[in-house]
Amino acid sequence: MNHIAFPFATLPRTAIVDTTPVPPLQDADRKPLTKKEVSADHPTWCPGCGDFSVLALYFKLIERRRMHHEKITTVAGIGCSSRFPYFVQAHGAHFIHGRALPFASGVSLSRPDLHVFVFGGDGDAFSIGGNHFTHTARKNVKLTYVVMDNQVYGLTKNQTSPTSPLGYKSKTDAWGSGDRPINPVKQAIAAGATFVARTSHTNPNHVLEMMEKAMDHDGFAFIQCLSECVEFFPGAFDGANPRKGGKFETVPSTHDVTDEYAAYRLADQDWPGHFGVFYQAQRPTKNQNEAKIIADHQAKVPGLESWQILQKNFDRMK
Repeated sequence: MNHIAFPFATLPRTAIVDTTPVPPLQDADRKPLTKKEVSADHPTWCPGCGDFSVLALYFKLIERRRMHHEKITTVAGIGCSSRFPYFVQAHGAHFIHGRALPFASGVSLSRPDLHVFVFGGDGDAFSIGGNHFTHTARKNVKLTYVVMDNQVYGLTKNQTSPTSPLGYKSKTDAWGSGDRPINPVKQAIAAGATFVARTSHTNPNHVLEMMEKAMDHDGFAFIQCLSECVEFFPGAFDGANPRKGGKFETVPSTHDVTDEYAAYRLADQDWPGHFGVFYQAQRPTKNQNEAKIIADHQAKVPGLESWQILQKNFDRMK
C-alpha cells in the first residue's frame, strides 16, 4: 500500500448510495497496528520541526483506536506539514495546494465507514485553501482537520503567512508585516465548524487528547496545532511553552463549549490565549443530509440498483 492508493477505488457502484449502518472503527478481534507497521517513508522535515510530534501522535492514535490499514485515510494539500501522507503506510493522498478539504469531503461522503484525517499548514489552510475551509466547515462534513500552524511559509523558504504576527520580517515583508493575522479558532467558529480546538506540539498528551476528541465528534472537527518552524521562525511559540518561560493555560473548566459566543470571546483573548476545546455542537452533518436525500429518492424507485437509477436519468435526457 502507499499514499496514492485511494481507499474508494475498488468500491462497487452501489457503495456511494449505501445508507446501511457501518461497523465501528475498532475491531477487538484483530491485533492493533504498531508504529513500525504504520510508518512509511522517513520524515523529511527539518530536525526539531514540531510536525514530528504530530506525526508520532497520529501513529499513537491509530494504535490506541485499533485502526487497521484499510480504515486509515490521510489526506493533505501542499506544504511542509502536507507531506504527512508520505510518512503513513496506509491509504491517502498528497493532493493539490489548498484543495485537500474538497477531496477529503468526497472520501468522507462516499465512504461512511472511514474517518478521514486531513493535515495541513497555515498557508494551505487559510490562504489558497481558505475558501474551502469556510465551506467545509459550514457544510459540517464529517472529518478531522489538523492544521499545523507555524505562522510562516517554510517550504518556500520564509514568506509571510496568513497567521504571521504583525511586524514579522520575511522575504515578502522585509520591513515587517503590516497585515493583521487571522485568528484560526475565531474563523472556524464563525464559519460553522462544530468542533474547534487548539493545542501545541510541545504538549504531546494534549495533542493526542484533542485528536481523540475530534475523532469522536460527528461533524467537521478542526484543530489548530501550534507547530514551531525551527528554521525560519524559531521561538515563535515560546509564550505557550512552560519550558521556555511561557504559559500553557487550558480552557477554563467553567467554559460552556456549546456557547458559540462564549467560545468566540475566549478565542479573542491575547496571545497565547487558551488551549483545549473552545466549541462543540451537534448539528446534522453533510453526510447525514446527503444520505437522506439518497434514501428518499431510492424509495421512489424500489428494487432498482443505483446504476439502473442513473441509467433511467440518462435515458430521460435523450
